Amino acid sequence: MADKKVIVVFGATGAQGGAVARALLAEAPFLVRGVTRKPQQKAAQELKKLGVEVVKADLDDTRSLEAALQGADAAFLVTDFWEHLSEEREEAQGKRLADVAQWLALRHVVYSGLENVKQLTGGQLSVPHFDGKGRVEEYFRASGVPTTCVRVPAYFENFLTVFRPQRAPDGDGWELVIPMGDVPMDGMAVADLGPVVAALMKAPEEYQGRTIGLSTGKLTVAEYAALMSKHTGKTIRDAKMSLESYQQLRFPGAQELADMFRFYHTAPERDVALTRKLNPKARTFEEWIVEQKAAFEDL
Repeated sequence: MADKKVIVVFGATGAQGGAVARALLAEAPFLVRGVTRKPQQKAAQELKKLGVEVVKADLDDTRSLEAALQGADAAFLVTDFWEHLSEEREEAQGKRLADVAQWLALRHVVYSGLENVKQLTGGQLSVPHFDGKGRVEEYFRASGVPTTCVRVPAYFENFLTVFRPQRAPDGDGWELVIPMGDVPMDGMAVADLGPVVAALMKAPEEYQGRTIGLSTGKLTVAEYAALMSKHTGKTIRDAKMSLESYQQLRFPGAQELADMFRFYHTAPERDVALTRKLNPKARTFEEWIVEQKAAFEDL
């Protein structure tokens, strides 16, 4: 046991962290320590049963982070903007993690980041749940901590929630309200992130210092809709909504998501070939929708 690397996984009960923890458990060289604010919750207890050492820590509390990372060889770090909706707080949390990783001299960090869209577009676009992560990426690079940044594309799981097909206004079928026009949008199943991170942890020297945009495929909204129609038996099509109309929709965050889609229109770098190299079993959207078709039976 002594020769096994200790890998700390933050957000262990969340979508990204949970996938990473489970993938690392399957790898013989690793002992997995999962970090959560609520170690008594069901998801944490399930991880404990699988063999994860579950510890309590808070991203706003430096001392708890030091304790969680003490004695670790490497860590997977992820922050959750949607928990508090504060770009500034997410940035502070990420930088706090970087400071602790530097102080404890971690040998490798895999950080789940994204682009600083505001900086890249000269302030024309603002996507808070990207921008804070982008500044944390820059902070990690400057810190000297051996870091690999991964950028996850749109989750396929979003088609179960925010991208879920909506009833067409004329009642004839269903529509995907995703304002991408004919521009392909990258995607992947968040569960497939786990083996990607495990592969990075097994070859740190090869990937340290790199920023890797992940994707298992690039499809237009019409192509996503066609595959959903094929495998669910429902009539689903692209709503063909413009970005201008989308940002006028009456839900919190419509402007931010419209700017996110505007950024997606610029085709940010996402490497399908490298993603598949790191996780040869990563699913395409068609493979994912075949597995999930029962979730759309109530349409």
